[in-house]
Amino acid sequence: MLVAPPQVRLPARDAVDRALAELDRRLGGSKVDTSEAARSAHAVDDSEAIGCVPDVVVHASSRDDVALTLEIAERHGVPVTPRAGGTGRTGGAVPVAGGVVLASQGMNRIVEIDRQNLVAVVQPGLVTANLHEAVEAEGLFYPPDPNSLKTCMLGGNVAENAGGPRAFKYGVTREYVLGLETCLMGGRVLRSGKRTIKGVTGYDVTALLVGSEGTLGVFTEITLRLVPNPTEVATVLALFHDVRAAADAVRRVVAARLVPRCLELMDASTLGAIRAQGVAIDPRAGAMLLVEIDGGGVDDLLERLGAALTEGGTTLDVVAAQDASQRARLWEARRMLSPATRKLAKYKLSEDIVVPRSKLVDLLTEVDRIGERTGVRHLTYGHAGDGNLHVNFLWNDEAERPAVDLAIDGLMRATIALGGTLTGEHGVGVMKAQYLPLEQSAELIGVQQDLKRVFDPSGLLNPGKIFPTGHGAC
Repeated sequence: MLVAPPQVRLPARDAVDRALAELDRRLGGSKVDTSEAARSAHAVDDSEAIGCVPDVVVHASSRDDVALTLEIAERHGVPVTPRAGGTGRTGGAVPVAGGVVLASQGMNRIVEIDRQNLVAVVQPGLVTANLHEAVEAEGLFYPPDPNSLKTCMLGGNVAENAGGPRAFKYGVTREYVLGLETCLMGGRVLRSGKRTIKGVTGYDVTALLVGSEGTLGVFTEITLRLVPNPTEVATVLALFHDVRAAADAVRRVVAARLVPRCLELMDASTLGAIRAQGVAIDPRAGAMLLVEIDGGGVDDLLERLGAALTEGGTTLDVVAAQDASQRARLWEARRMLSPATRKLAKYKLSEDIVVPRSKLVDLLTEVDRIGERTGVRHLTYGHAGDGNLHVNFLWNDEAERPAVDLAIDGLMRATIALGGTLTGEHGVGVMKAQYLPLEQSAELIGVQQDLKRVFDPSGLLNPGKIFPTGHGAC
């Protein structure tokens, strides 16, 4: 199931031709790819959004390549879509107006790891897992861990303000971005932020750029904060009869003043998908919590965690992983959930929403009501510690799409009614733009659009993202 592109202005053919000629002349043929295979591959990402096949893919290998591409594109009035790993779930890297896809996969170096000041400087095409490995070899730790960490890239993580399971304790990407080198449309290079933990000079432009979904600028260098690597880590699996009992256990864990680095919830349908991967789970279980703690004194923390999980007598079983290999197997099953659930039906849409943690049971109840009302199959899993759940709608026949649309609309409205937000880590992109006015006032949306015009007066950088425009066609 694919979602139609937003209604945006397409560039004039003669303008595109002039831009292509200049790009080829000034960057060289090795970086300017007009082959059908490359253009088609860069017309999609990991979302269900439909893009327009771009006219060209520019493979940047340096800041100068990025700046020159943006200079040429603005002069000729041609739109540019930045792209890192293409693993986004809301269409942020999908070119909805054709033009140029500016790919940063070739900018994949670790420029510096500063152990004394706990800082890393990286390029945007660096795979997130590669940064984890490099800093952990130095006894350091970069906490953000999006589910696609083995394939996603840090430029995209910063653009989407990516989260992940460890966000409950450590926070999301924004908390670790100290500074950015960013190229703006027209080719200007902007350096914002600092290398120090403290710093309140002027407006926090860096924080504005983080999570801007490639609509304000294109990152060419990222300065990240690191922390010491935790000395001990333990992972616990807790099984429950139903998802409400699991959600209540989340409340007890937090009430016990425990702050696990991960507190993941999976409902009955999700457990079915895990079992289908060959993971043996008690057939009585209708919900599961995957809990991970770290730091010093893990044995004491494990004892307190076990008491919180089993209080009330609603827990079927609590098991602690015995070694690192068991921990790795548990987390590999969790990280494979998204591709595993894709196998359950022909079509799947995964909605990333957040509610206050105290409203988890209310949300889960409302999701069931929506499923009963619309007849749409669903499953839910996610980061229960911070109230960020992924509600997946599954169906097999295109004729079911109107019911799915009603289910998604109902979920968005229920989320806002419960005091929540429409996205916790996937961004707005194309997929959620129509729902933005449910959460934000016209005045607030207008201020953000004014900011967009300051950075990108011609509206050429990643058009059609975040703000509602209606649907169009390539």
